[in-house]
Amino acid sequence: MWLMQKQLPKTSAVDFTQLASDIKRWGRALGFQAVGIAGSDLSEAEAGLLAWLAAGHHGEMDYMAKHGAGGLMRARPADLVPGTVSVISARMNYSPPAARDSWQVMADGERAFISRYALGRDYHKVLRGRLQQLADKIKEELAGGDRAFNYRVFTDSAPVMEVALAQKTGLGWRGKHTLLLSREAGSMFFLGEIYTDLPLPVDAAAANHCGTCNECISVCPTQAIIAPYKLDARRCISYLTIEHKSSIPEALRPLIGNRVYGCDDCQLVCPWNKFAAASGEDDFAVRNGLDDVRLTELFAWSEDEFNAKLAGSAIRRIGYERWLRNIAVGLGNAPKSPQVKNALAARRDDASGMVREHVAWALAQQALR
Repeated sequence: MWLMQKQLPKTSAVDFTQLASDIKRWGRALGFQAVGIAGSDLSEAEAGLLAWLAAGHHGEMDYMAKHGAGGLMRARPADLVPGTVSVISARMNYSPPAARDSWQVMADGERAFISRYALGRDYHKVLRGRLQQLADKIKEELAGGDRAFNYRVFTDSAPVMEVALAQKTGLGWRGKHTLLLSREAGSMFFLGEIYTDLPLPVDAAAANHCGTCNECISVCPTQAIIAPYKLDARRCISYLTIEHKSSIPEALRPLIGNRVYGCDDCQLVCPWNKFAAASGEDDFAVRNGLDDVRLTELFAWSEDEFNAKLAGSAIRRIGYERWLRNIAVGLGNAPKSPQVKNALAARRDDASGMVREHVAWALAQQALR
């Protein structure tokens, strides 16, 4: 079922080559740094997806395998949205221009590191709105013509293989850390898609430019990148602090350091990210000083404060309990101090059993220092 559909009278033919050029121009005007177009055939990526799922590398992300037979709907756009023949892929830079240096924050064990994509407004809302505006512009352009415009907008909110699609559009290539890389923009950007039945001319796929570099593999604190282009999410700090709903495995807790929401290490060491440009979007500017804040300060937030301060933030989706769980791990890894011990002791009897468990572990870690 299409999200939107408008039947148009047959009055004139559509120049799809010109329309594709216009779509890219309109996308850039809406704040996307690049827009590309791909077909709907992802058969080359399908085998890799099935092998990844079969190995259990998706961890607790059961939704990865729930769409279609064994998750195949992800690799078959026309099954997810019947009639799809073209996919418009767009990328938008997210690095906040005034954020404190990431390595400096991670080197200060008393402070909390939060992945730079999550310091501002929830990107789902920003990208979805811009993609909808782009879709509205296409609909306006086709109004009165002989072609209906059927489409659906995606922003990391449905079973979409966004990296595979973006690579087919020429926006970049899949790096060894599995993220999309661009020679012009590195990897610090968001991706969004419009599935459509318009037979748009497709762009050439991007070539791989990782070469012999393995910096992302070497730097990973938990060695979650088990081989080039292969990620075991169960070891990934981004997964553990965001997607993982239960207790964080004890063996991995010391390796997490002070990363309380996400992990950017594999991107920070990537040579291509010297070309990553700061975002010009006000929505992605730092909120609540989250680029440089003490762990003890965040741990003292009440649930009401958490909900109020993180309203409109991607962080809020993990909920207060997991937020405290993550910070407790960070405090357990922090330098020993009365402030850290007192902060942990104040939550020794927390209502959440999971929080209590992580607090007890953190206090034990502090006692060993």
